[in-house]
Amino acid sequence: MRQTRHPGHALAGTQAQGRTKAADNPLQGAAFVLAAHRPDQLPPDRGAEIAFAGRSNAGKSSALNALAGQTALARTSKTPGRTQQLVVFALPDGRRLVDLPGYGYAKVPPALRDHWKHAIDHYLRERRSLRGLVLIADIRHALAAFDRQMLAFCASIELPCVVLLSKADKLSRAQAHTRQREVDAEIAKQHWRAQTIAFSAPAGTGLDAARAAVEALLG
Repeated sequence: MRQTRHPGHALAGTQAQGRTKAADNPLQGAAFVLAAHRPDQLPPDRGAEIAFAGRSNAGKSSALNALAGQTALARTSKTPGRTQQLVVFALPDGRRLVDLPGYGYAKVPPALRDHWKHAIDHYLRERRSLRGLVLIADIRHALAAFDRQMLAFCASIELPCVVLLSKADKLSRAQAHTRQREVDAEIAKQHWRAQTIAFSAPAGTGLDAARAAVEALLG
């Protein structure tokens, strides 16, 4: 059984505080390793890794790039759903970040989408080196069915989860605070045990808090 953690809720800092110098970034130096179509094609199941999940238009690739302090680590596109494999990035010390296929607007055959569902389910349940999940969700909207499913799934297997409420720069600070409190209330009501961070990749909102949360999960 995974070690259960109890992350508390966190409110992101200001945009100015979100910018971290590269030398202080624990995720600095992340580099592409491989893209796997199946979980058995991933690197050996040892060490520690964190997975990133989210709807195809939630800003997952932008979040990964911002966290790593790079502009093109994860591929971004105006066409949602371009991540169609389990993409692995390694930190200099060997720990890994795993970008899961985006869910929602990817224009792919039903058979491939069904494959993703089973591959992700198997990965989350069986991957022993997996230390936690970072779920990216658009702060402007209510949690989608996919977001709720992922939160419930993480709770059921005692996998720590951090929710980055992305695109916070699209709202005023008061609006973002209100939306975060609403998400926190839903998480508490469902007993999902997940930390939330108001986040914006382009503005740097919540960047320090998000990096710290990922570093804490990686151990």
